[in-house]
Amino acid sequence: MKLLFVCTHNRCRSICAEAVARHVLKPGFEVRSAGSQPAGQVYPGSLAALAVHGIDVSGLQSQSWDEFESFAPDFVITVCDNAANEACPLWIGAGKKVHWGLADPSKLPGGDDQERAFHSLIGTLSARLEQVNQLDLTVDQATLQQQLQALAEVY
Repeated sequence: MKLLFVCTHNRCRSICAEAVARHVLKPGFEVRSAGSQPAGQVYPGSLAALAVHGIDVSGLQSQSWDEFESFAPDFVITVCDNAANEACPLWIGAGKKVHWGLADPSKLPGGDDQERAFHSLIGTLSARLEQVNQLDLTVDQATLQQQLQALAEVY
């Protein structure tokens, strides 16, 4: 199964989602992240927070969703409010859309508040993605889409 995590700048939340997914999900998942208006660099606090949690940060980069035309994700998971309402390129039309709205820790000033926000973000993503491991991936895509969306309301 292919998952593409999307937010506007692909520098914080979608990057964290990609890294946590690679860390947590069972084999058989292909995971990427991208942005509609990529910042061009990953927010340093994202990398630091992931490293503190023992999550591999190698290969993470801020990139445009245009670079994933051939990736053909099964599910496109938006992780910020802005991306949820942006017009998606036609190629995303084949991937089912799910929205996991998440607060942006990079918007906070550095220090304890930001560290707590990153800890919360990574914890939420870990809990949701651990539940993805429990889903029956053989059900139809509409049912799976509903199950993935429901995780946003529980965790």
